Parts: sequence; structure tokens; C-alpha cells
Amino acid sequence: MTQSAVAIDEISAAKERLDALRREVLRVYIGQPRQVDLMLTALLAHGHVLLEGVPGVAKTTLVKAYAAALGASVRRIQFTPDLLPADITGTYVLSPKEGTFTLRPGPVFANIVLADEINRAPAKTQSALLEAMQERQVTIEGDRFELPAPFMVLATQNPIDLEGTYPLPEAQIDRFLVRVPIGYPSHKDELAMLRAHNAEPPKARATLNVEDLNMLQHVARRIHVEDDVYEYAVNLTTYTRSHAKVLLGASPRATLGLVQASKAAAVIGGRPFVTPDDVRGVANAVLAHRLVLVPEVEGDHKAREAIVDEAVQRVAYRRGVRPL
Repeated sequence: MTQSAVAIDEISAAKERLDALRREVLRVYIGQPRQVDLMLTALLAHGHVLLEGVPGVAKTTLVKAYAAALGASVRRIQFTPDLLPADITGTYVLSPKEGTFTLRPGPVFANIVLADEINRAPAKTQSALLEAMQERQVTIEGDRFELPAPFMVLATQNPIDLEGTYPLPEAQIDRFLVRVPIGYPSHKDELAMLRAHNAEPPKARATLNVEDLNMLQHVARRIHVEDDVYEYAVNLTTYTRSHAKVLLGASPRATLGLVQASKAAAVIGGRPFVTPDDVRGVANAVLAHRLVLVPEVEGDHKAREAIVDEAVQRVAYRRGVRPL
């Protein structure tokens, strides 16, 4: 069997597992498959997810169903104004009998961390996740501790104009690979939700395990990317940096995230290579939330999405000449 045939077999097996995971989540969460696909994209790309929407639109239901279906260890953190960084990372505790300090690990030591209403805690507490999200480790009293693999933060947040919310620092926003907007359901979906949750709400069953997750991420890492696609990704992010309405455009971390998300999208689509359409399909979810706009339109996420849409429309994909 050739190397390309092995890759195709791996992609087919990965797609089959991802399809089963999607079906299980959508059995519990009545909503758009696109939202679940973006979360699958983040999973394959070793990224984190920020879900944003007003209270009561099933953000927590979605992340709980998704986490349960993954079959990995899950911990939940309810962010509140009095939450401390040590409540997230953990701390050393004195043992009276032995007279020594032992580590009491915080909820961040899990494969999947549900950060519920993350923007209801002040920036000092939010920043406790920065090292964990970027380096997959935490430092407690000078000691470094590796986090389990895979590691993924699923954070929900309310719109920042609601009472009792704090805006996320730009450095933390940049660490979320994708932003998933959760709006009001359609009339049809809301009726289906009422029927499904009428008696006993359905619960998601585990369809994968930690070994499966690591295997899927390994497949996504090996997806082929042409130099033309790298060039296209850089041109898209460069466009946002020179836009008249943008103070801070997409960072190099955003460009890297765009390529990683595109590779994940290729796996979800059942292909062993990235296409320009993969890049376009994830561009808004990866780039829009990272843009810092001028004061006149600051806080308007639709303006951010419009800028990324403009980049996709105006930046052309140019295929290089291949040697014979």
C-alpha cells in the first residue's frame, strides 16, 4: 500500500469518527451544524473555542454535550467576580501531619476545561489561563506542571455590554483559535428543542476517547499544504493590518491559526490537502475576533466580520507555476 493510500485511509477513518461525534452532539444540542464543525476544527488544530451569545441560548448545553461526547476528562469553572487565579491553576496546601506542602491541582488540569461566562471575572483572573492556553502548562510557586494532552478550553461569554461583564484582554482573545457566535434558534429548532427537552433532557454519550483525540490531531498535523496556500493565508492577514478601520490587525499567531484551522477543515471535509476554500471557510471564525478596531466602530463584531469578508473578496488566490 502506498503512502498516499495510507493517508486516504486515515482521512476516511478520521472523517467517519468526526461525523459520529457531530451526530451525537447534535442529538443533544438543537442548533446549527456549523457551530459544531467550528468546535471540531479547533479540536483538530489544538485550539481553543470562544462561544459568545446572550444568556439562555444554550451555550453551556452545547459545550457540555461536546465535552461529554469526546470521552475525555472534563472540569468546569464558573467565572465570577470573586474568582482568584489560584482557584483555576491550583496551589500548594500545608499538610499538618507531614508538615510539608502538597499541590492541590486546580480544575485546569483536565483535557477539556469549560470556562463558563469567562468575562464575568476581572482581567487578573482571566489571565490565569494565558500560559495554559498557549504553552499547555501552568507555573505554580515557581514550579512548572504540564497539562494533560489533549488540552482544550471551551469558554462561553456574554456580550460585553451586559451588566457585570469585563472585556477580555487582547492577549487572551488572541489565544482563542475560533469564535463561535450563538444566536437565537430558528422557529423550527426551538420547537425541536421543546420536544427533545419536554420530559428528560437527552445526555451525550462518549463516542471517542483520549487516544482517538490524539490520533485525530496527529492526522490533522500531517495534512498537506501547498506554498500557494501559505502565501494566501499571509496575504489575508496582511490585508487586515492595513485596513483603515483597524488599529491592530491579525497577528502572526492568527496566520498560524488560520493555516491550522484550514488543515482541520480539510480533515472534516475528507481531504488529505488544504484548498483555498478551506482557508476562506474558516477565515472569519479565526480572524474577526482578533481585530482591534478604531474607536468609531470598536465593539462592533459585525464590522470585524465585514473586514474579513472584504479581505476574502479582495485578496486573490494565485496558484504558482509548478515545474514539469
